[in-house]
This record gives sequence, structure tokens and C-alpha cells, in this order.
Amino acid sequence: MSTDHRVPHRAEPSQPVSHRWIAAITVANVGLFTAWFGPILTLLGLQTQRFAGSDKEAALAWIVGIGALCSTVATPIFGALSDRTVSRYGRRLPWVVAGTTGGVLSLILLAVAPGLIVVGIGWCAAQIALNANFAAITAAVPDHVPRAQRGIVGGFLGLAQTVGGVVGTGLAVLAGGIAGGYLACAVFLVIATLPYLAMRRDHPLDPAEREQFSWLEFGRGFWVSPRRHPDFAWAWVTRFLINLSFAIGLVYLLFYLGDAVGHHSPAQGVLVLTAVNSAALLATVLVAGAISDRTDRRRVFVCVAGLVMAAATTSLALWHVWPVAVVAVAVLGLGMGVFTSVDLALMIDVLPAAADRGKDLGVVNIANAMPQVLAPVLAAPLVSSFGGYGALYGVAAALAATGAVLVYKISTVD
Repeated sequence: MSTDHRVPHRAEPSQPVSHRWIAAITVANVGLFTAWFGPILTLLGLQTQRFAGSDKEAALAWIVGIGALCSTVATPIFGALSDRTVSRYGRRLPWVVAGTTGGVLSLILLAVAPGLIVVGIGWCAAQIALNANFAAITAAVPDHVPRAQRGIVGGFLGLAQTVGGVVGTGLAVLAGGIAGGYLACAVFLVIATLPYLAMRRDHPLDPAEREQFSWLEFGRGFWVSPRRHPDFAWAWVTRFLINLSFAIGLVYLLFYLGDAVGHHSPAQGVLVLTAVNSAALLATVLVAGAISDRTDRRRVFVCVAGLVMAAATTSLALWHVWPVAVVAVAVLGLGMGVFTSVDLALMIDVLPAAADRGKDLGVVNIANAMPQVLAPVLAAPLVSSFGGYGALYGVAAALAATGAVLVYKISTVD
């Protein structure tokens, strides 16, 4: 499909998107999350274990935390830039190309990294590049998808996130070593992104509509006033708390299996748990999004999802045995399936301004990225000094439950 010149970029979409477009953007997101989760779930942990030895927890915390800080800054900046980009190919697609290219080069650098410093540099570069891609692809959803389809599209994108975790972990484990894992993730990223780019569906920005650039106004635009937009603020807080809960448990999953559960092969254990989580997510992610669209209700789904996730992490806090870990991760997948599908639709429903969709969704992504910064900071002392993995997953449960309750502070969305 050629670039669409007919729909003003500020207009609320009214025409349903095709199954072909949904499939293409879903596969592109699978590639993106494969490039993220292959390193996060397995490869970075194996590298820090190789280079840092007994200090692996602290080394991983620094690398993941600094990388997530780069992600926190990069996504709203690239989202804002894509809002203003004038190109014959549209506003978003040039940044998808740039982000994919930069992500591949960064993964290659990680594959040949000789020590922790280069690992840190490579991961920061990967976070910046992949978030350019992520900002542009995410902004395409409110650009093209009408309200009545946002739940189901959010369901497919939530599915893509989990499938990306499975594919990334599988490539990391089965590709023949750390270098092979990174290169496999890079190749898969390119293959998965090409069908979406080939559709060339984007809304070009008329140069006459582009506001005169000002660094001062550009910087000010990243602040979304909670007083003027309270529902956006409460939705952001809800997403932040539930994502922080998930990130706290995720960042040390490899070490949890090895140190607390005593699994004979923690890397393979992560692969099994990721697959179980994905299978459970499949049971709810598309169904929840479709029911949310049909009933035009969002808050109850997010609330139930948070409480289910809190129950799952509570069981991980209390019982450090492999069968409980499998069941808990399955329950966590059920909750995450509901949350990832409906929460994206909820966030799009409360965006402050159509002209700033890319920038505002970049601000939304801070609620995803900042937990990755804070999770290692909170997790390291919890594991080492304040109760071990029981305390770690207990805090995760409390955060998810709090987010579940606070979603009802949103007043303009049912």
C-alpha cells in the first residue's frame, strides 16, 4: 500500500485498519521485543557473569539501569521528532528505518564486546536506537486505529511483546553462545520489520502544518500538566506501578532460578518460564482486548490484571520451588495479557492532543522505561540486605495491587 496522503495527521481515525496492517505492525513489534528481551532476559546476564563473576548482580544492575535511563530519555524525544518530521515517506517510517539500523549495529557491538564497559556502551546505544523505532511504531496506533479497534490492536501488540520474549530467549539460548545470540536477534529484527516498512502506510506532515521550531517550546512540550490532564496522569501512574512490579521480578529472574530455586540450568529455566508465560498470555490478551472494545470499558480490566499479577508475585515471594514458579509465571501471564492489551487502549483514550501523539506516547513510555532504571536499584538491596527474594517479590506484589486500585482515579474512561 502506498503512503496515504488523504487523512490529516491531526484527525481522529475513523476507518478500521485491515487485518494485513495489524499483522504487519504485530510482527514488527515481535522483532523489536526480540531485540530487547534476548539481551535483557539472558544475554546481558551471561555477559555480566562472564566478566564480573561474583559481582554479577551489581554489574547487571548498572548496565540495565543505565540502559533504561537512556530509553527513558530517548522515547519521548524521538516521538516528538516524529511528530514534526516532514518526509515523502511520512512522519514515522523514517524513524523506524533509523531505529532498526541503529539497533542492528548496537547488537553487533554487543556480540563482540571484550568487557563490561563495551557491554554498557553497546546496550545504551541499543536502547536509544530501538526506542526510536518503538516511538514511531507506537505512535502509528493512534494515527491509524479508531477507538473501537484499540483494544484488539493493543492485544496483538501485547502478544507481540510476549512472543518477542520467547523468541529472544530462544535465540539467545539456542544460537550457539553469546555472540551468536546477539547476531540472531539482529537478523530477526530486520526480517520482522521489513513487511511493515513495505506497506508504506504513514501520514505525511504538510510542511505548512509544521510549527516553527523552538528549542524552548520543544523542551516545554515534554511536561504534561497533571492539573490540566489528571486522567492522563493517573493512567501514567497506574502503568508505572504495574510495570515496576513486573520489572522488579524480571530483572533478576535468571539469578532467582539459580540462587533461590536451585535450578540446574537457570538459562534454560528462563526459557521454559517465558514459554509458559506466553502460553498463559495467549489465553487472555486478545480476548480481553476484544471484550474491552465491545463493552467500551477499560478500568475494570486493568484493575483485575493488577490484582492477578499481585497474587502471582506473592506466591513467588512465599515459595521458592520450581513447580510454584511455573504456576506463578502462568498466572502472571494471564494478568499481563489483560493489562498489556487494555492499558494501551486506555492510554490512547486519554492522550492530551492529537498533534502530539508521538511525544505524548513517548512520555507514556517513561512509565515502561523508568521501572527498568528503578528495578535494579530497588532489587539489589532487597536481595542482598533486606529479606532476599521473598522481599523482592513481596514488594512487586504490593506495587501491582496499588496500581490496580489507582486506575479508578481515572474519571473520563469507563
